[in-house]
Amino acid sequence: MLEKLSTLNESMSDLPATGAAAMHTLQRHREILHGYRQEFNKICANHTVRIEREELLRGSGLTTSGSPSISGLSRREMYMKETGHLSSASHLVNDQINIAIETRDNLHAQRQAFKRLQTRFNDISNRFPLISSLIQRINIKKRRDSLILGAVVALCVILLLIYAFN
Repeated sequence: MLEKLSTLNESMSDLPATGAAAMHTLQRHREILHGYRQEFNKICANHTVRIEREELLRGSGLTTSGSPSISGLSRREMYMKETGHLSSASHLVNDQINIAIETRDNLHAQRQAFKRLQTRFNDISNRFPLISSLIQRINIKKRRDSLILGAVVALCVILLLIYAFN
């Protein structure tokens, strides 16, 4: 039918145009034909995708005669199987989320323990000046190490950006 409409449009364009209304009508018919072709191509693509999906779900190829082999799975069974796979994936994701929550809780507990240790060290350092100077030197080295590490990371990021844009 698209070919028939296309030939009709071509025959209309072969006729001499008598005015602006005829040109507008011809242009409108071409737009309608273009829209129909796009819709037809979209429907064909969706149909092809659906057939490929069903064949994929069926899990079998073509037989020697060229027709799709029947594996005994009905459409409902295939959808039930797919639903089972989705449910299984959902359970796995939920397990991963639970693991992440437990890890966060453990890290929070470690953070609290380190805060308590730091408070104890500060109390001890305030009592003993020699320990206080030692802790100061440790903090200075820690800051220096942090600056060096930050500089190395920044340099790596800059080099990656230069590499990416070249």
